[in-house]
Amino acid sequence: MPDLWQDAMDHAVTLARKAGEIVRDALQNDLKIMCKSSSVDLVTKTDQNVEQLIITSVKEKFPEHSFIGEESVAAGESCVLTENPTWIVDPVDGTTNFVHGYPFVAISIGFAVNKMLEFGVVYSCIEDKMYTARKGKGAFCNGQPLQVSDQKEINQSIIATEFGSNRDPENVEKIFSSMRKVLCLPVHGIRGAGSAAINMCLVASGCVEAYYEIGIHCWDIAAGAIIVSEAGGVLMDVEGGPLDLMSRRVLAANNDIIGERLIKEIEAFSALRDDAPVNPIT
Repeated sequence: MPDLWQDAMDHAVTLARKAGEIVRDALQNDLKIMCKSSSVDLVTKTDQNVEQLIITSVKEKFPEHSFIGEESVAAGESCVLTENPTWIVDPVDGTTNFVHGYPFVAISIGFAVNKMLEFGVVYSCIEDKMYTARKGKGAFCNGQPLQVSDQKEINQSIIATEFGSNRDPENVEKIFSSMRKVLCLPVHGIRGAGSAAINMCLVASGCVEAYYEIGIHCWDIAAGAIIVSEAGGVLMDVEGGPLDLMSRRVLAANNDIIGERLIKEIEAFSALRDDAPVNPIT
């Protein structure tokens, strides 16, 4: 039986590499920075240029497909995941890193059909690491198979998380409270790459045992989610149950034991939901 979506995945890899060239070139030039919702929520011309490159190319090659992109939504496009084949794109995941030259910046391209992820491509373009996963076919980094850590002891684990861009004092307090509880389990350490997509790829690579965050968007995690699951990991909501791609909350772990232990320590808080139905990812 032919693989219906392999052509789309191959195209996504090609686009990610082209986008990576744009990002690397922009790092050598002056950055034009704008703010979104606050001084810590940034967008650059590079974000916009990369997304436009991907949108234009996808519409030319797959005109019947739908598209959810970070900059498109910021410009007023709807953020609704339907059953139609849909590209879910973060053109520059880690914009703050990019602005500061911190070397963890990714192009993240997820692809869903019937609201289920079919493939994911995450290109950590400064590191030149291409992470890919296809439903039922495994996960890879630069062509080498990925496998999550087999660690089952939380006190032998590294956990990744982020502070996000919301600086509401009550939410910040809950973020720090959760980190304090996790750190005192104890764990070996808490890390954060500054990119949700890269954090999830680190889980898939076995470098960290889990990653959690509240306040992210579907374009931050769509590609990383299938990379984690195809590497043998699990995806959850931070309060338990399956991951809802549109909920703006994620917990990715190497196994249920680590994931469920973290759920006991995470203090959830409200994040405005995208205007979309619940879409569990299994």
